[in-house]
Amino acid sequence: MNEKLSQFHTAILIYMIQTGVYVFSFTQTEAKYFGTNGWLIMIPVSILVCLNIYEIYWVYRLGNGQSIFEILEKSIPKFILTPFYLAFSTVWALIGCLVAKQYVLIFQMFAFPTTNPMIFKIAIDILAFMLLTKGLYNISKASTVFFWCTIWLSFLLLYFIGDIRLVRLTPYLFKESTNMVEGFFQIYMAYLGYELCLLLFPYTDKKTRLFKAVLYGHLLRSVSYVILGFVSFGVIGADMLKVMMFPSLDLLAYIKLPFIERIENLFYGFFLFTTLITLVLYFWAAGENTQRIFPKIKMNVQYFFIVLTALLISYIPTVLDTIREWVMILSYIQIGFAYIVPLILILLLLWQRRKKAV
Repeated sequence: MNEKLSQFHTAILIYMIQTGVYVFSFTQTEAKYFGTNGWLIMIPVSILVCLNIYEIYWVYRLGNGQSIFEILEKSIPKFILTPFYLAFSTVWALIGCLVAKQYVLIFQMFAFPTTNPMIFKIAIDILAFMLLTKGLYNISKASTVFFWCTIWLSFLLLYFIGDIRLVRLTPYLFKESTNMVEGFFQIYMAYLGYELCLLLFPYTDKKTRLFKAVLYGHLLRSVSYVILGFVSFGVIGADMLKVMMFPSLDLLAYIKLPFIERIENLFYGFFLFTTLITLVLYFWAAGENTQRIFPKIKMNVQYFFIVLTALLISYIPTVLDTIREWVMILSYIQIGFAYIVPLILILLLLWQRRKKAV
């Protein structure tokens, strides 16, 4: 019998998958689209995510923990669902692959400007495949280890307490904001990944309290985003943030320690751990879909082809701007999945209950 995920491991999984490379630049997005005190936008977006998690909770409750695939296949023929399974698998595999490629390009830009970035990408994909073959339970244990390896970096923000100036925050809320709708979706991207809890139903039991774990992981990530935004606006200011490409890295560059010259190098080096877990979980989610299409093919073989296909596609975008455009398009699809699929599942479960009653 497969071991079930604990509440703590589940919370860490959600936290880690929401910790993408977007953390390098989201404060620039806050300043660009929301102007003064743009860091506050993270709070309403986080609340909206909590409401979506509550929607997913009702799927779990009405279905008594059934897998979403079982719920769908009880009411919809398999041949109709197959194209959707394939589409979801493609979207998740591409998101994971592009997030890793984005990290690799940033890492190469700062640390190894003359090295071919695909060398790093291939190395990360090999690590991802090795972790995928160990199963979700071992992935969750690895993510917990990586969590403790990286969470201490958040405490580096204490270094800037004396540099925060309230005059840089200003008393105005969202002054000089532009295109807030687009900005809202870009901020929402920072939280994406939590919707994969839809696939965790069979891997947890009632003792796990799955949705408390999901909420804890999400709220921990939200608090860290809000604090980082507050410090960035208080130390750098909205005007300067607008013209910075990676404000978080620039902020860390101010820290001086006697045993390391440039601490931002340490930061994005450790960030490989969170990127790896994000990549692995998206590939795992893609595999959960392909397993319904090709149940007779071993999972490790399916993972190999998912990783290989994503790797080949990752050769196409070669600059960060192109990757951002691709990720933005895929994120719109992912947001639609996060809200529409749980609604469809709730309707199907209510219809199935009514059918049983009759």
